Amino acid sequence: MSLLTVKENISMVNNDTSVVSAARRDEQIVFDTKDLNLWYGETHALKDINLKINEKEVTAIIGPSGCGKSTYLKTLNRMVELVPIVRTTGEIMYKGRSILDKSFKVEDLRTHVGMVFQKPNPFPKSIYDNIAYGPRIHGIRNKKVLDEIVEKSLRGAYIWDEVKDRLKENAYGLSGGQQQRLCIARTLAIEPDVILMDEPTSALDPKSTLKIEDLVQELKKDYSIIIVTHNMQQAARISDRTAFFLNGEVVEFDKTDKIFTKPEDNRTEDYISGRFG
Repeated sequence: MSLLTVKENISMVNNDTSVVSAARRDEQIVFDTKDLNLWYGETHALKDINLKINEKEVTAIIGPSGCGKSTYLKTLNRMVELVPIVRTTGEIMYKGRSILDKSFKVEDLRTHVGMVFQKPNPFPKSIYDNIAYGPRIHGIRNKKVLDEIVEKSLRGAYIWDEVKDRLKENAYGLSGGQQQRLCIARTLAIEPDVILMDEPTSALDPKSTLKIEDLVQELKKDYSIIIVTHNMQQAARISDRTAFFLNGEVVEFDKTDKIFTKPEDNRTEDYISGRFG
């Protein structure tokens, strides 16, 4: 099955053509955050965030614990709204359309913006059903089509050869690194435009971490990836651009090699050189 065919299936179910037309108007910028502020109750967690995220690049977000990295990431698919005391101002544009507009259904947004979490979180189902879950939610029922999506997604996450003879087995039987790649494959199954990754390797061993990093480099050919990481070496290895967050603010955002070799702000240099954080 071609990529277009799967997207057509999902598109027909969602009947959401506005995102596609908006994409044609702005091919380069996938997310444009303008003057974003966020409060958890009285706590001002994000302060005047202005970031433009390019398509088909890896954007790393670095900074010490509690600086707003994960909070910002979760605004991009509106998961942060699950916290009842959250309040936001400003604007987040996804391919020319405001994701905070009430007309933009959160279900549609999360079809286009997938997420991989810090700890692998497979469903308590078979490997096959983990991958087929999303497409089924979007109305795809044909067994042959589902088989093709499952194989394509598992191949895309570089885990097909390891699990192709175990598809009916429970996903909990996989190793931690395999579970994380399964979760990436589950995200790929609905063919999003953007993949958000929140510390995706922090719970993994070095060998599994390397596999995920190699996978990210392959995925950026087809997807825009935004990754939160505490591992500055990882950010330097895999990202095209890096944003340094501190106390809820973006201190500096630039090409990764510049951030790590010639940062403009002394606070950036102090952080990446290990003077704090």
